[in-house]
Amino acid sequence: MSFKSFDPQDFVVSSDSITSTLWSTGTPTLTQFFTSSVQAAGSSGNYYLSVYNTSSANQVVQFDIVYADLLGSGSELYNNIVPNNSYTKTMYGQYRSLILEDENASFTFGVDNNTLTSDHFWVLSIDRARYKQALFPGSLNLTLSGSGGTLQLTDNSNDVLVNKFLGSSRVYQLISGSNGTAGSLANNGYVAGSGSYGLVFPDLGTILLNPYAISQSIQVAVSRSNNAPGENNETLYTAISKGASFGLNSQETITSDYVFVRARNSEFNYSENPSFISGSTGEVIYDDFINQPQVYITTIGMYNNSNELLAVAKLSRPLLKDFTKEALVRVKLDF
Repeated sequence: MSFKSFDPQDFVVSSDSITSTLWSTGTPTLTQFFTSSVQAAGSSGNYYLSVYNTSSANQVVQFDIVYADLLGSGSELYNNIVPNNSYTKTMYGQYRSLILEDENASFTFGVDNNTLTSDHFWVLSIDRARYKQALFPGSLNLTLSGSGGTLQLTDNSNDVLVNKFLGSSRVYQLISGSNGTAGSLANNGYVAGSGSYGLVFPDLGTILLNPYAISQSIQVAVSRSNNAPGENNETLYTAISKGASFGLNSQETITSDYVFVRARNSEFNYSENPSFISGSTGEVIYDDFINQPQVYITTIGMYNNSNELLAVAKLSRPLLKDFTKEALVRVKLDF
């Protein structure tokens, strides 16, 4: 075994963005959607509606639909003697704290002169187990269908040059179009007077939908009555089911540390293997190996200054080494 210290130039750090399918079906687009009557009728059904990939016993949650309302409309009250205190108000406060990080702030859809500050919205919360690090911008393609027609939605990631943030979260506008680009250059995918169709937060796995813009486009409207709990969640679920197309991918950044191990012609030409050196005298057993040794490199171990083994790299095949050869082995550490 031979040791050699690394030089600073032997280390290179690289980051690679890896994309993969998000849905548990293994396909980039979800075309069938199912709900559970048990979940909808349970206590969690007051807050959200879970959407599954199948109706069978092995169904897996893909995303949840939430309706949030600042005024507490659209759901039953916790207590009839306490006005405006309901499930939808709780959900509004939850997403306001999560995204805006300010309990006095409001959600605004759109940019520049085409904005709308809204006191209610739908939420598509992608199940955390579905994606790795973040949603992949530009892969969002959601079709909604209502009595006024169909609507193809995407984020505007390919139409903006600089990332924007809401609170500390990266945000894109939800617009009409596909693959991260607006479908109409006339309005850039926005709705006149109603701003964008929503907001996309890829790092949070969260999509907010603007009911005003959606209702104006395809007549899918919310009910702000307190007599129909869960109705608004079902309304959006129906629009998604009829659209029958929800495309979205996952993104992950893999950081790799490349270590270049250099064996120069004068190095690593002898072995401490008992077949090479006598264990009793420490002499080379075969005279031919004194001036013309031939050894094979099979394993590279990396140690710290305390001589503790930290990592082991195995070569795919033994590498012949003698005084006439030099070797350069690149070791890749992913973390």
